[in-house]
Amino acid sequence: MAFLRKTAIFALVMKKYVLDLQVRAVEQLSPKHILLRLTDSNPLPEMLPGQFVEVRVDGSPSTFLRRPISINFVDCEKNELWLMVAMVGDGTRQLGRLNVGDVLNCVLPLGNSFTLPSDNPASSDSLPSLLPSYLLIGGGVGVAPMLCLGAKLSALGCKPTFLLGGRTANDLLELDLFNRFGRVCVTTEDGSMGEKGFVTDHSVLQEHFDRICTCGPTPMMKAVARYAGKQGIECEVSLENMMACGLGACLCCVEKTTEGNLCVCKDGPVFNVKRLLWQI
Repeated sequence: MAFLRKTAIFALVMKKYVLDLQVRAVEQLSPKHILLRLTDSNPLPEMLPGQFVEVRVDGSPSTFLRRPISINFVDCEKNELWLMVAMVGDGTRQLGRLNVGDVLNCVLPLGNSFTLPSDNPASSDSLPSLLPSYLLIGGGVGVAPMLCLGAKLSALGCKPTFLLGGRTANDLLELDLFNRFGRVCVTTEDGSMGEKGFVTDHSVLQEHFDRICTCGPTPMMKAVARYAGKQGIECEVSLENMMACGLGACLCCVEKTTEGNLCVCKDGPVFNVKRLLWQI
């Protein structure tokens, strides 16, 4: 199977931009989640699935540091960057007060990306047999980067399966968009939608997949990693350590790995679980 292994290295050398992006739309996804659709007068820079943005929060006297937010989607035709924001603190609640026409200062794109299948296979005739099967697992606001990844995989001819989990049906976001790019399976802890239980309880895990990519609460990702390890499936996780600078300078996001302490913002946020010191 051909994988684009150079993707992570390419992400590390991509040029970083500091842009004043204009808010084109603010959509209420749930009582505590909003979607910011941002644009610029110039074409937005290339961004890869798994990368993130550091946004400056203006108007919040208690918020001094930028907030890291995963890239939810990039609409190249409309020149839009989508950011899903969970309003859980003073800084993110201030972002929830943005209006159309406001300006949001962003540093982007930051971090590395998920591993993608080769977009240049040796023979287009053999494409179906070359492409790996992907299972993309998201929980909570961790579903955000799964949409961007799923869209990219779909564009490469690889239709992923999404497995999305939440406490209730109200916690499952953007399902109509996920359905555009692949098969969607859901779990809820209260059984209000999909199968009842956690993502690791879903019956879709009885099927075969070549690669799993996941983002969400750490306990969920560790459970997914244990499953992948037992099945011998390659697994990548997007860590959500606290990040302040986004450039590897402040060291507040350090994660212990098989290679020593690494900064999640610079060396990640995407890691193959084999590099992490998790009990799997």
